Amino acid sequence: MLDESEASDAELIGRAKGGDRGAFGKLLERHYDSVYRAAYRWCGKKADAEDIAQEVCVRLGKAIRDYRGGGAFTTWLYSVTMNAARDMMRKTARETVKTEAYGVHALISGDAPAESEDPAEALWAAVRQLPDKQRDAVLLVYGEGLSHAAAAEAMAISETTVSWHIHEAKKRLKTLMRSAGEV
Repeated sequence: MLDESEASDAELIGRAKGGDRGAFGKLLERHYDSVYRAAYRWCGKKADAEDIAQEVCVRLGKAIRDYRGGGAFTTWLYSVTMNAARDMMRKTARETVKTEAYGVHALISGDAPAESEDPAEALWAAVRQLPDKQRDAVLLVYGEGLSHAAAAEAMAISETTVSWHIHEAKKRLKTLMRSAGEV
């Protein structure tokens, strides 16, 4: 039996598909930080990123048997993470309606959270306002350092379309940042 710390992702995946919990745990341990980081960039909130990463771990337990190995495991994992983040965002949007009344109350009472003064965080906040495909492309290429080809695989679209989404996102971000007084 291989030492799990020395096993490749492919070996761990194969063993996890066969029901080896130790291999599955090692696979999660190895990739949890990148899942959390991608989730954080996607949502911008630590607690939500932790929830998304947890959801990805649960989904991975069910989905690992469906992974065919046609592309990089990390690319497939990014697509699982983005889907979990989108699901969380939809759930949050539904709950936002309920909490808007509290937000107005918090502003009036002075309990509203302070805005970040970090320009990088302001930029990521603007990225989170982009349409889904543009946001995903920017997060995968600039946030996770994926090539346009790998981002295309994770998003299930062509590489040319990823480049177009990046181009459109840059134009929109410039407008968003100017209107916020950041540029």
